[in-house]
Amino acid sequence: MSVRTPLPALGGLAAALLASVAVAVTIGQADISTADVWASVAAHLGLGEGTLAPLRDGIVWNLRMPRTLLAAVCGAGLAVCGAVMQSLLRNPLADPFVLGVSSGASTGAVAVVVLGVGGGVLSLSAGAFLGALLSFAMVLLLSHVLGGSTDRVVLSGVAAMQLFSALTSFIVLTSADAETTRGVLFWLLGSLTGADWGQVLLCTAVLAVVLALCLGHARTLDAFAFGDDAAAGLGVRVARTRLVLLCATALLTAALVSCACAIGFVGLVLPHATRALTGSGHARLLPVTALTGAVFLVWVDTAARTVLDPQEVPVGVVTSLIGVPAFIAVLYRGRRTAA
Repeated sequence: MSVRTPLPALGGLAAALLASVAVAVTIGQADISTADVWASVAAHLGLGEGTLAPLRDGIVWNLRMPRTLLAAVCGAGLAVCGAVMQSLLRNPLADPFVLGVSSGASTGAVAVVVLGVGGGVLSLSAGAFLGALLSFAMVLLLSHVLGGSTDRVVLSGVAAMQLFSALTSFIVLTSADAETTRGVLFWLLGSLTGADWGQVLLCTAVLAVVLALCLGHARTLDAFAFGDDAAAGLGVRVARTRLVLLCATALLTAALVSCACAIGFVGLVLPHATRALTGSGHARLLPVTALTGAVFLVWVDTAARTVLDPQEVPVGVVTSLIGVPAFIAVLYRGRRTAA
């Protein structure tokens, strides 16, 4: 892939994403063909009359299609957030969860499911979203009190992560029964089970807004790579810009983890892998990273729900199993390049 001509790569990745979604929806216990998928989609979009039996149409449109599309959106969003966080914090180990958002989401979800917080009004996703926002607010406040530098932001995120992880464990150990604990643990490991069209539309809308905002700040993100002083010398309002982009990525991460909990390594590994192909310019990096993350998570989720069929593996477990050796390979390649 040429660093200077990303358009062919973007077109190829977009085609790969469409093909991946079309094929992934056909994979599962029920025998669904690609033609069935297109027939169901066309009927629901008003482009033709429904020809499938209600059961098969329901499998395609109500079960597999929203789950596959949510996987694509989560993969794209996490990868974009990782790339932006690594630039903002000038930390190659930064990922979307460095601000403690996932731990806060876990605590919020567990509080709703186990403790009944919200009196039945709040859903698991709503509780997770509110918990994520609470954790991020704590990180912002703590990092501001400590001075607001990038290392203080990271350290504040670590503190919030440990606090909310401890709260989650305490609630589960003291209040949950065995069945509830098993269900909560499965969700906490990352799961797209139960995805619906409302979640798809919400996460897609947030992703579109945040991606557009980050692309609009692509040159600013490039400047951050040279340090705060260099960015300020180029006319960047460092503190304000960092706050805006941190809030945007935290909002997107909160929306994603409220639907799928923490799916690790997507936001850590894929930006590094994509950066090796496109270069560090964010105008090229962000769209390629988004499409790569979408394709990657579509197939990871497909493997998670089918490899041990009828048992399902949490998506976060699969991404970690793939992500660890992939990250080692990226690090090794970087070492050889530096040498």
